[in-house]
Amino acid sequence: MTAMTEETTHFGFTQVSSKDKARHVAQVFESVATRYDIMNDLMSCGIHRLWKRFAIELAGIKRGQRVLDLAGGTGDLAAQLARLVGTEGEVVLADINATMLQVGRDRLLDKGIMVDYAQVNAEQLPFANNSFDVISMAFGLRNVTHKETALNSMWQVLKPGGQVLILEFSELRLRPLKPFYDLYSLKILPLLGQWIAQDADSYRYLAESIRMHPNQETLLQMMQQAGFERCDYHNLTGGIVAIHRGYKL
Repeated sequence: MTAMTEETTHFGFTQVSSKDKARHVAQVFESVATRYDIMNDLMSCGIHRLWKRFAIELAGIKRGQRVLDLAGGTGDLAAQLARLVGTEGEVVLADINATMLQVGRDRLLDKGIMVDYAQVNAEQLPFANNSFDVISMAFGLRNVTHKETALNSMWQVLKPGGQVLILEFSELRLRPLKPFYDLYSLKILPLLGQWIAQDADSYRYLAESIRMHPNQETLLQMMQQAGFERCDYHNLTGGIVAIHRGYKL
């Protein structure tokens, strides 16, 4: 009898056991949680805030809606969502990482912003079917082990007529810039991580994980296969990031 081969997946450019990837990812975000926002501002020159603002404008959030912010981490997206849904609505800030969730909770409470919190795995969302009007996920999907499973889970908990928005690093479409982009993200970014967060390895993983993430068309097809309709995407900053959108009709 042939022994069963253990399923593996990528952790950056390294192959690891699929069952261990979540643990490796957790170690990354536990290490960088308290300096995560500072690093985001530094490594994107603040542009990540414009990307997130565009995603929220694209969502067209209305007062009274129920929104799930997956991989919401430090809560910068949830804070804006909470203002839009108002006291009649609800925002659930969800993350698989307890440390990131705690940082987000503390920061939102300091600002007087009230949202709900849930430590969840995007592959197994513990919410009732047809629960949310909008699901947002910013810079989280590439860290998920089984992305198709997560997309299926999102579809289940989204209300009919609801939409999902996924903001994620993607494939640079401005080819002349690729050597400079690779130099910055693969060489300089880990140095910044060491300087600011005292953790070069975590930021090396984050740069590598971008290369292993599905490109724009592949993710679009994955969303369609999960059941989302009217799917589209918007490239931002030449495709460095893309916002994918889909509806449950």
